[in-house]
Amino acid sequence: MAPRSLRAAVQPRDGGARDTDEGQDREQEQSGGDDLAHERILTVGPPRVEHVTRRLVVKVTCGAEDAERLSQALTVAATAVASGVDVSLWLTGDATWLGVPGRVPDLGLDHATPLADLVASVLAGGRTTVCTQCAARRGIMTETLADGVRIAGAATFLDEVLGDDVQALVY
Repeated sequence: MAPRSLRAAVQPRDGGARDTDEGQDREQEQSGGDDLAHERILTVGPPRVEHVTRRLVVKVTCGAEDAERLSQALTVAATAVASGVDVSLWLTGDATWLGVPGRVPDLGLDHATPLADLVASVLAGGRTTVCTQCAARRGIMTETLADGVRIAGAATFLDEVLGDDVQALVY
């Protein structure tokens, strides 16, 4: 699925300069009046919109011990996936267990989507990475991870978050 636009840059329809009156707007603002033909402005039509897409990297640094933060991180990631955003989820600390089948805890949070549903959504529509050191400390191996989950380290994380048009969130 193609990423959906998260912001739009508006350009004039004719591609020309935005302010051709060389500062007269400031004088009109200060005097409290304007000579603009508002009816003409309203009938010109909408400006041409150029879409700019961004990728989202969500890094989760906690496990079930901080249930609300964990749930919020996965809610944001799953919502972004459902919205067509290109999402990369990074699991660190005790969150690494989310990349192992059968290890997603039931947080029991009222008014929250079950964590297993959120994880499944991100696994199906985004990319998921488990921290190299965190996996090693917990004895997690590539073959024990869910399909499509990879193990990678800080250099790969930095490569992702320092790319063009990337928004990184850390929970």
